[in-house]
Amino acid sequence: MVRPLQVRPTKRALDVALSGAGLLAAAPVVAAAAAAVRLDDGGPILFEQERVGQKGEPFTVIKLRTMREGRATRVGDWLRSSGLDELPQLLNVLRGDMSLVGPRPLTASHVRRLGWDKPQYESRFEVAPGLTGPVQVLGAVSAADSAAIERAYVKRGGVATDLAILGATAAMLVAGREPVRRLLRRALHLKVEAWKDAEVLEDAQWASA
Repeated sequence: MVRPLQVRPTKRALDVALSGAGLLAAAPVVAAAAAAVRLDDGGPILFEQERVGQKGEPFTVIKLRTMREGRATRVGDWLRSSGLDELPQLLNVLRGDMSLVGPRPLTASHVRRLGWDKPQYESRFEVAPGLTGPVQVLGAVSAADSAAIERAYVKRGGVATDLAILGATAAMLVAGREPVRRLLRRALHLKVEAWKDAEVLEDAQWASA
């Protein structure tokens, strides 16, 4: 059984301290972005959607709204490219629905479509989903690779891993996502391949059981 990362006191303390500080620091930015969303088309400021959390329990994720009638708004394009639409999720972290770092928060339909509701994927849901995470910083990986990387993070990650991922996320905000991702993919190529090989082996063991 995987010991849930977010019940480890150091990780939870880090989540509370950094999300609280982040909410205070980002308050003027969020207020300005919220005003821009409202002025852009007069619609709601927030977007709320049910996602699958720890142990498969549903929770409501909070973001700044970036879409209207299925299309990105003018302000929404900018919010999504900058990542500012994600800032309200710091409230989810503070409440304990999410962690600063963890697997991606998926919808129930997405989980079923990927086939991740099977027993061998249970470990992925032993921890709270993250505002950022290994797949979010690496980007553009297949569903199989994504599952392997996230399950490896749950089993082998720790506070040092979380700090490294948070550092990479901060670098993306400054230097842009793709330049940082290219560097990370080159630097972590061998480690990621080892993680994937280990998870493929475990899947084979489940299949033969």
